[in-house]
Amino acid sequence: MTRVRHLFGTDGIRGTANSDPMTAETALRLGQAAGLLFTRGSHRHRVVIGKDTRLSGYMVEPALTAGFIGAGMDVTLVGPLPTPAIAMLTRSLRADLGVMISASHNPYEDNGIKLFGPDGFKLDDETEIEIEALMASDMSHRLAAPPSLGRAARLDDAAGRYIESAKASFPRGLRLDGLKIVVDCAHGAAYRVAPTVLWELGANVIPIGVAPDGFNINRGCGSTVPEYLCAQVAEHGAQLGIALDGDADRLVMADEQGELIDGDQILALVAQSWVGSGRLRGGGIVATVMSNLGLERFLAGHGLTMQRTKVGDRYVVARMREAGINLGGEQSGHIILSDFATTGDGLLAALQVLAVIVEQQRSARDVCRMFTPLPQLLKNVRFTGASPLRSSHIQQAIAVAQSVLNGTGRLVIRESGTEPLIRVMAEGEDEALIGRMVDELCETIEAATRVREEAD
Repeated sequence: MTRVRHLFGTDGIRGTANSDPMTAETALRLGQAAGLLFTRGSHRHRVVIGKDTRLSGYMVEPALTAGFIGAGMDVTLVGPLPTPAIAMLTRSLRADLGVMISASHNPYEDNGIKLFGPDGFKLDDETEIEIEALMASDMSHRLAAPPSLGRAARLDDAAGRYIESAKASFPRGLRLDGLKIVVDCAHGAAYRVAPTVLWELGANVIPIGVAPDGFNINRGCGSTVPEYLCAQVAEHGAQLGIALDGDADRLVMADEQGELIDGDQILALVAQSWVGSGRLRGGGIVATVMSNLGLERFLAGHGLTMQRTKVGDRYVVARMREAGINLGGEQSGHIILSDFATTGDGLLAALQVLAVIVEQQRSARDVCRMFTPLPQLLKNVRFTGASPLRSSHIQQAIAVAQSVLNGTGRLVIRESGTEPLIRVMAEGEDEALIGRMVDELCETIEAATRVREEAD
């Protein structure tokens, strides 16, 4: 029988802070369970814990710390840093485990916990199921005896280590002199390191979203509100804009005219650049079911393949490792450059784009408009309780829509792994048809949700 995760979703555990499952008690038990599972061998065991800037991090961090210490692990605290920095530090410090406390692009009311193994990669489903099973068990007899308790200490130069690692991914000999760049850090985890990296590489940096107060992460800024970045690029007359999300593992960009550059265009650009320099491995890239069909056609025109996975950058990474591919990502801006990182890194991806702009001495608009995307529309329907997708009525409506497309486009309907949302996406040659199809499906799902709520 297939075992199912209950606490862990697409990207770790996530929910409203101080409400189940994102409570101090859950964090404590998670630290105990993960600590016990990853205490292997006779060496002194260590876990690296980082976080973003939301207020509830002050609650989750000490609870996790207590759990790991109780399991006999030493804890290295690094404070607010991007998710990819935690993955990097986990490997660099030869830790047994890495933890990032963040709800990524969600508002400050939410928080989450992401776990990395000693290799710096996110844990697979089976390992998360093992952790959940331990959390549900009586662990008291397995916790550390008083002499074997762990210790906690802060790593003061953690940010500097990540800054140097990020700069090392930029081609040696190139500089960003003369480029005015707006960087929107979403009042999140990269609010110090991202502007510093760009400045040290020579750019004229306009930092925005760099005044976190515990409440303003992702509020009106960052990669989920790209309109703000686009407006700031135009206002400052910048050559490029970079917007990260709350934990800086994804980005979107804006060209000098304030036009948006999404993850699909970035993937196309990096793929073409790496093919030209002989760095692209595996004959193509990995993307998800949400990436535009235009990207797939662009890559095919260059003799490259595009393998699709379900949504979630860890599924992209898993397929990349299986297929020997070193470039993958999501339309939303998770870009995985496995030559440099084990998870999505918005800053490193931006540096790869900047390298092409500098090398070709062309504008961002000329460099980054790689293909014309097919008309694509995505809408979200919020629900409560069980997923409405289980309804046979909705499944029939989806089947009818698929038959209407008849191979001329794509329809993707799925539950969000991080929020109680049904995401309805369609794309194809006929923009009007796509619009009607998405609207009708959303109305059908909303009606089914209302009927069930009234029945309850």
